[in-house]
Amino acid sequence: MRDKLTKIIKAYEELEAKLMDPAVVSDPKEYARLAKEHASQSELVARAREYLGALDDIDAAKEMLHEADAEEKAMLQEDISANEAKLPELEDEIKFLLIPADPNDEKDTIVEIRAGVGGDEAAIFAGDLFKMYQRFCESRGWKIQILSSSPSEAGGFKTIEFKVTGEKVYSVMKYESGVHRVQRVPKTESQGRIQTSTATVAVLPEADEIDIQIDQNDLRIDTYCASGPGGQCVNTTYSAVRITHLPTNTVVQSQDQRSQIQNREVCMQMLRARLYEMELEKQQAEQGAARLSQIGHGNRSEKIRTYNQPQDRVTDHRIGFNGTYNGVLLGDALSSVIEALAAAERAEKLAQAV
Repeated sequence: MRDKLTKIIKAYEELEAKLMDPAVVSDPKEYARLAKEHASQSELVARAREYLGALDDIDAAKEMLHEADAEEKAMLQEDISANEAKLPELEDEIKFLLIPADPNDEKDTIVEIRAGVGGDEAAIFAGDLFKMYQRFCESRGWKIQILSSSPSEAGGFKTIEFKVTGEKVYSVMKYESGVHRVQRVPKTESQGRIQTSTATVAVLPEADEIDIQIDQNDLRIDTYCASGPGGQCVNTTYSAVRITHLPTNTVVQSQDQRSQIQNREVCMQMLRARLYEMELEKQQAEQGAARLSQIGHGNRSEKIRTYNQPQDRVTDHRIGFNGTYNGVLLGDALSSVIEALAAAERAEKLAQAV
């Protein structure tokens, strides 16, 4: 372990030297690449230095024991015990940091919420989930841009797609992918009966053009007039855009932007993200790998979380985590659920690494 960590620290210091090289500083792309690599290694190096420092302190204290008097020996033994006590935790942290990170964790994210079973109540629930994510993203300083939406006359959305931009968005939002279920008395229910409704959340890492190359000959692009709820015409120009990727029959559409050019760009963002996800799933299937143990990548056909209003409880079924209905869906406690999911994934990765 000592030799491996020493090599990691040396490589990191060499990287720091490169970042100060005038030739690198004058090349924005190369500087950005190295700066990103430097930042990704900083936590590992900090833990490695702490670990090696503790080992050095233990060795030095043991060496001093030979010439110490009784009082000094007691103090040195305390130092040795204190340093030895923190080594196991540091080792676990280092093992986890040595596991290759998901290359998508740094990416911005496209989120799609789609009303499922439950009619109008499912659409209202989809709207509630969107508001929950809005509050969550705002609390982290992330920006949300609505890409496409289909409002429901009863409230909420039949579907809504939005882009989340910020630091390591996908590394957090990926845990929300799956089927969400709500149990509550709908506003439209006059008899006070509890209804169960669902909404599907799909979380896609945004794909750059370099990730996915799309042949323009594979696209069918249709334009039409944007419309509001009930079919009311929003404008009389053909600004709305629908793009069909013919080889995969993948359809994306956008009408919420101000111009046809903007709607087309939004459609291409969504299309690249969906094709990128298809490619990732294909690679994982070929490798015979499950989607990272369901944690963070719950299959869309699976129920990952239930929001029970009468019992004021939210249960994440992947890890058995319980929170309060108002705290999670109506407040800012979603972070506690995601932190628990991240901890479970961390524990599983550590177990596999041993």
